[in-house]
Amino acid sequence: MKKTLYKPLGFVFLSLGLLGIPLPVLPSTPFILLAAWFFARSSEKWHQRLLASDLFGPMIQNWEDQRCISRRSKRVALLAMLLAGGASLAFAMESLEMRLLTAALLAIGCVTVLSLKTCPEGCENQVDS
Repeated sequence: MKKTLYKPLGFVFLSLGLLGIPLPVLPSTPFILLAAWFFARSSEKWHQRLLASDLFGPMIQNWEDQRCISRRSKRVALLAMLLAGGASLAFAMESLEMRLLTAALLAIGCVTVLSLKTCPEGCENQVDS
């Protein structure tokens, strides 16, 4: 039962994480970590593929070993969300409702990233957005 439910959920969260790279209101880090968690319990092949990834592997390894995200990952994620999201708010949206929704999603993304434990200085090997 786990395998039939967890593997598709792994792909859903992996997709959301990949979408979070170019989309400013969607943080990739929590979704990639969720995908790794689901794949670790359902598909060793896909879990190993994520661990072998130059982009996500170090972050997942830090999370699995120490339950932390590197300071650099947090900075990159927050800066990308704030710059791209701020530009969207300032220049791309006319509707007040869409601006409020985007601002709320940006706030949720920032709070999510900030709420994750920061790795000690020796673990700053992460390159993620």
